[in-house]
Amino acid sequence: MTSKEYIDTGILELYVFGKLPDDEILEVKEMIAKHPEVKQEVLAIENAVIDLSQSVAPRLSAVNYEKIRNQLLEKRRVIEMKPKTSWSSYIGWAVAAVLVVGFGLQFNKLNESNQVIDKLGAEKSVMQESIVDLELEKKEAETVLAILRDNNNQAVALAGQAVAPDSYAKVYYNKVTKEVYVDVAGLPTPPEGKVYQVWALKLSPLTPTSIGVLDNFTADNTKVFKVDNAQEAEAFGITLEPAGGSVSPTLEQLYTLGKV
Repeated sequence: MTSKEYIDTGILELYVFGKLPDDEILEVKEMIAKHPEVKQEVLAIENAVIDLSQSVAPRLSAVNYEKIRNQLLEKRRVIEMKPKTSWSSYIGWAVAAVLVVGFGLQFNKLNESNQVIDKLGAEKSVMQESIVDLELEKKEAETVLAILRDNNNQAVALAGQAVAPDSYAKVYYNKVTKEVYVDVAGLPTPPEGKVYQVWALKLSPLTPTSIGVLDNFTADNTKVFKVDNAQEAEAFGITLEPAGGSVSPTLEQLYTLGKV
């Protein structure tokens, strides 16, 4: 994939908004290090976000408020008080009162405008967040469809075992690239402090090799995970292990098993 094609995928926008998993964040960082045009595109996206944030900032600062206050005080200082009551003094007070009311109304309108701007800014932020979420969901859906439609991927059904007979899973094993994707939508949510671990098996003699720990099970909506490549796997199994995974499978906690 060229750097331009990579930019066109939309992954850089998700990277700036912090919506990528760790492995794809590392991939983006590698692309940034290798391709100056990718780095430039990331900077452009970040600058656009900064400009958008500034465009919805409140318009009335503390400095402007102080200016309005000083103007009111200045108007009051120019009113000359004389021993004798005269029409000019009444007029001066009337003008001052009008100015006070006028500035007060203006100040209130400015506050109302700022509140409207703040509300619009918050709504825009929510809308942007929703757009990013939709883009992420679209990307996840496209990834799953690509896996299902790849003719080189062999679907391996994993049936439920004694500890969880109603459980099921499916592995998509590419015998050309050795890539492995696992669909675990048929597994229950693991209990606190436990994770599912995926094993590639050679049957004679029985040799299990860990190819992935599904430590973000609840966070992934699709429940389709890419795990490590498997060389010449003859079967796949999934066990429930302590957080962080185990060196060897806990057979008493074997949830699903299937032969290639």
